[in-house]
Amino acid sequence: MPTYTAPVKDLQFVLHDVLNVSGSDVPGYSELEADFTSAVLEEAGKLTSEVLAPLNVVGDHEGCRLENGVVYTPTGFKDAFEQVKEGGWTGLDMPEEYGGQNMPYVLGTAVGEMFSASNQAFTMYQGLTHGAAAAILAHGTDEQKNKWLPKMVSCEWTGTMNLTEPHCGTDLGLMRTKAEPQDNGTYKISGQKIFISAGDHDMADNIVHLVLAKVPGGPEGIKGVSLFIVPKFLVDDEGNIGARNGVSVGSIEEKMGIHGNSTCVLNYDDAEGYLIGDLNKGMRAMFTMMNEARLGVGMQGLAQAEVAYQNALTYAKDRLQGRDVTGVKNPDGPADPLIVHPDIRRSLMDQKSFAEGARAFILWGATMIDKAHRSGDKDADGLISLLTPVIKGFLTDEGYDMTVKAQQVYGGHGYIEEWGMSQFTRDARIAMIYEGANGVQALDLVGRKLAADGGKHVMAFFELVKTFCKENGEDEALADFVGPLKQASKDLQAAGMYFMQAGMKNPNDALSGSNDFMHLFGHVCLGLMWAQMAKAANAALAAGTGDAAFYETKLATGRYYMARRLPATGMHLARIQSGGDTVMALTADQF
Repeated sequence: MPTYTAPVKDLQFVLHDVLNVSGSDVPGYSELEADFTSAVLEEAGKLTSEVLAPLNVVGDHEGCRLENGVVYTPTGFKDAFEQVKEGGWTGLDMPEEYGGQNMPYVLGTAVGEMFSASNQAFTMYQGLTHGAAAAILAHGTDEQKNKWLPKMVSCEWTGTMNLTEPHCGTDLGLMRTKAEPQDNGTYKISGQKIFISAGDHDMADNIVHLVLAKVPGGPEGIKGVSLFIVPKFLVDDEGNIGARNGVSVGSIEEKMGIHGNSTCVLNYDDAEGYLIGDLNKGMRAMFTMMNEARLGVGMQGLAQAEVAYQNALTYAKDRLQGRDVTGVKNPDGPADPLIVHPDIRRSLMDQKSFAEGARAFILWGATMIDKAHRSGDKDADGLISLLTPVIKGFLTDEGYDMTVKAQQVYGGHGYIEEWGMSQFTRDARIAMIYEGANGVQALDLVGRKLAADGGKHVMAFFELVKTFCKENGEDEALADFVGPLKQASKDLQAAGMYFMQAGMKNPNDALSGSNDFMHLFGHVCLGLMWAQMAKAANAALAAGTGDAAFYETKLATGRYYMARRLPATGMHLARIQSGGDTVMALTADQF
């Protein structure tokens, strides 16, 4: 059975050597001393490795079941959820006034990676609750916050987001779910929602659904969508659970992966709901939840790549197969271990360099969210808004590819369920689809985010890269990093210029290159992360403190990324500059 070891040392390196979180002036960051974060991460690592990881395969094999209207989670999930709640992990970065610990989002993100890597299906129950609570926190009235948040922060009650319907996914303007206003200020919600993750289960006393619906007489399309709180059980003014609301489970979806999460079809039949935020402004409130969710999904791409890599590495060291062409490495055995072979090394280095670069990228993004929310930094808010589709789209595309590479290391055993590697691939696959399919993320990046605020934020990103290269250009120890990063950034800028010139004449020229642009951007981001990690590793080696082997390994891994992975920016640029004619050449009938 696969195992998982929390990468505490690597998380500490990024938090402190690279991001220097405790030295930041962001409110709350002064508490993030290395000893404190180490204690939190070690405790989370113990829980995820010893409790959640062993349940990952259980959830995959058993799945959830619906019996007489009740959804039951896999064996062990309920007890594990109690341990998670008792440890206060569900409210780590939520406000103290609602029972949270008010830790910075960056620490919650570091802990979140461990939870997702150890058991993604399980972690989604609390993750979706966190997102729903964040939406209520941002857009709810004081009365709504006081009524719903304390028990959602503790996960006594869990939460969901209800967007998709059988006939509409991305185009939510087509939704048919209705919200009929009542004389007492409530609404009667009727309709059907599908693909509702954690839609019903036996681990919480109540489930608080956030449901998008249309009020009759409102504007057409997406402008007429409102957001409603619709609980599974009605709750009185004192917070006591009452009668069952008009929401029921039609079925549990049979999915390719994340079997341990109850993905439900939910039927609403005059269910009582409460408007959250302004009427007909539901998407604004829902995007509070979705943007956080998209960062969390990007993290799932990293997390599945990390756990798959860990197991592939162990297998490559243990499995004897063939002889090293440069000389026998295991003379006492019938063959050498797989890891001696260059192609296996290439695969493992792809995986390792991606996971470590992606980890730095995710945590850097989390610091921007903290700056935006805790310091009111509008520039940070603009930059993370620009990078959100890159984090979600690039990291989940690449993360899935890395799980496939890890599976490949096992050869035929990777295709056999007994070894558990296929679960990582199957679980990772959904991350490319939900919370906005990756093609839509790419379109959002090119069609909206690049031009936002007059292109201010993408120019700020270019300036970040330019400044780093200028300040470190004379450092010979960073020559292997600065040169490739500079070239990759030029490729990204050239792609942006192409969009401005050709895209204005023919939008298909820009949109046909959107996926390549998202990946080009993602590689530049990881290149920047690796350059910054290399600088931190060199500084640590020069200071003579810490584990020299750890920092030397970090540098070698980074050099691999810059030499073998980052040059993909040139390929993506060439595709972008080829325009949209070849993409759009066939008529629909010619396919």
